[in-house]
Amino acid sequence: MDASDAPRTDAPDPAADPTTLPDGPTPAHRPSHVRPVTDADLPFALRIAAAWSWRLAIIIAVVSAVLWGLAHLSFLVIPVLVAALLAGLLSPVVAWLRRARLPRGLAVAVAELGFIGLVAGLLTLVGRQITAGLAQLWGQALAGLSEVQKWLAEGPLQITAAQLQTYIDNAQNVLQNNQSGLLSGAISVGSSAGHIIAGALIALFVLIFFLLEGERIWLFLVGLLPRAARAATDGAGRAGWVSLVSYVRVQVLVAAVDAIGIGVGAAVLGVPLALPLGILVFVASFVPVVGALVSGAVAVLLALVANGLVNALIMLAIVILVQQLESHVLQPLVMGRAVALHPVAVILTVAAGSYLAGIPGALFAVPTLAVANSAVRFISSRSWETDRALTRPEPPSENPGAAESSETP
Repeated sequence: MDASDAPRTDAPDPAADPTTLPDGPTPAHRPSHVRPVTDADLPFALRIAAAWSWRLAIIIAVVSAVLWGLAHLSFLVIPVLVAALLAGLLSPVVAWLRRARLPRGLAVAVAELGFIGLVAGLLTLVGRQITAGLAQLWGQALAGLSEVQKWLAEGPLQITAAQLQTYIDNAQNVLQNNQSGLLSGAISVGSSAGHIIAGALIALFVLIFFLLEGERIWLFLVGLLPRAARAATDGAGRAGWVSLVSYVRVQVLVAAVDAIGIGVGAAVLGVPLALPLGILVFVASFVPVVGALVSGAVAVLLALVANGLVNALIMLAIVILVQQLESHVLQPLVMGRAVALHPVAVILTVAAGSYLAGIPGALFAVPTLAVANSAVRFISSRSWETDRALTRPEPPSENPGAAESSETP
């Protein structure tokens, strides 16, 4: 072996020398200005956007989880929310009865039974008036049907009596061939009606305790929170309750305007059953979208059957005018001022609630947003720090042992 081929003993061993890096410079050769990358090296706008993003992501995730849970418990959540709205409507009545020196239990009983009696009386009046009026309108309805058949035969459609009878026979055959589907649909409607009745009973039962022991229930819920958060939560909840009461009062005003507008218009046009029609519109106005459509359709149908096509078109124009007044003036302006929400927020909230949860979503969207808005405003203003009437956090005791013994049930 040649001497030049022998291994060199004076060459540095990379494994033995920790300062030698085979793929890069040694630490001694590293530039002194190189340092690890920190948040300060990122643009300020990017840091702010990232901070907002992960916080908003957590909020969206929590809200989505809550909505998912509420959707699966809607058979309980909806009656409780209805009871809360009714409590906001009847609480001033209970307070007035209490000032008249009635016991709280008696005041609650008078208010709730009076409300049930009023609603039942209105519905009974509407039913009796419509039943009596339909007997009088039956002849006019037959005459109107004859006019429709005449128009179909002599009008632009040129449908003969034989063709019309063929269409009727085809419709009957379709009904007979789909009896199973219609039966299942009828069963589902009956099940829905049973759920509605059960929900109404739950709402009335919960309403009793909301009016009777609402303060105690709220203070119990606040007491479950940490002491430092009780005052803020108490004040935020009470501010939200004030907004809820304002919302219910304004909703009654809106329903009354709808009923008066459509009822007076029907009376001027000579449409029969104008009084029960106005009552029906008032009751139906508390159900968003569907209530207005159904009550308006009933008004137009009565005008068509009783007074003809021209009168029905005028009645349709009156219904559309009243509903547009409600949608674009009363709801955004009056409702927005009562619940401290911008008109755009009211419209968008109703639209979003209708899309996400249908009729219940449209009914509870605005009051929910109003309560949340008032609560957030109260907390952001830190008003609980100066309001001594709220639930105050207890100061820490100087003797921890005594505090522990006093908290033990």
